[in-house]
Amino acid sequence: MPSFDPGLLLHGQYHDWLVNGFVLSVELAAMALVLGLPLALAIAVMRLAPVRALRATGLAYVEGIRNIPLLAHLLFWYFGAPELLPEPVKAWLYSGNVEVASALVALTLYVAAYMAEDIRSGVRSVSPGQLDAARALGFGYLGAMRLVVLPQAVRATVPALISQALNLWKDTSVATVIGVGEMMYQAARVESASFRSAEAFAFCTTAYLCVSLTITALASWMQRRYPVRPA
Repeated sequence: MPSFDPGLLLHGQYHDWLVNGFVLSVELAAMALVLGLPLALAIAVMRLAPVRALRATGLAYVEGIRNIPLLAHLLFWYFGAPELLPEPVKAWLYSGNVEVASALVALTLYVAAYMAEDIRSGVRSVSPGQLDAARALGFGYLGAMRLVVLPQAVRATVPALISQALNLWKDTSVATVIGVGEMMYQAARVESASFRSAEAFAFCTTAYLCVSLTITALASWMQRRYPVRPA
C-alpha cells in the first residue's frame, strides 16, 4: 500500500506544477477583485440612481448575472463569446491565453454583481439625511455619492466585501473546466501523471485553507480596527 510522500510537494517537477497553479489562482482572484470592485461601485450607484433607465440597467445586470451559475458564465465566455467577434479579433484572442482571459471576465462580472448588492445595502444603511445635506450644499448626485455617502457605505460593507473576496478565491477552482492552469487543474495533472492523488489534492486543500483563513483573519482585524460608526 503506497504511503503519503511529502517530498513530492516540496521539490521536483510536480511541486513546480502545483506552485505555478497556486500562483495563477492567486493572480486570477486578485485581478478579478481589482477589476470587479470598481464595477460593483458603479453598478451599486446605478441601482440607486434617480434615473429609471439607470436603475433598470443596474437591476438587469445584477439579476442576470446572479441567477446564472458561474460554470455557465465560464463556458459562455470561453466557447460562446469569442464566436461572436470578428475573425481578426477572434484569431488574435485565440493566439494568446484565451482560457485565462475568459475566466477573468467571468469571475470579474460574477463577483461584481454580488459586491454591488453588498455596497447597495451599505448605502441604504447610511442616513438619507446625509445625501440630502450634500445635495443642499450644492453637490450633484454623483458628487454626493462619491464624497459623502460611498465612503461611509463602503466602510460599513467591508466585512461583506471581504466575504465575497473569500468566495472569489474559492471560485477560481471552477476555472479548471475551461483548461485554465490554476491549482485544481495542476493537481489533476499531477494525479494523472503520477497517480499520487493524496499528495496532489492535499496540497490544494492546504493552500485553499491557508488563504481562506488569512482572508477571514483580515476581515476580523478590519472589523476591530475600523468599527462601523453610526451615520
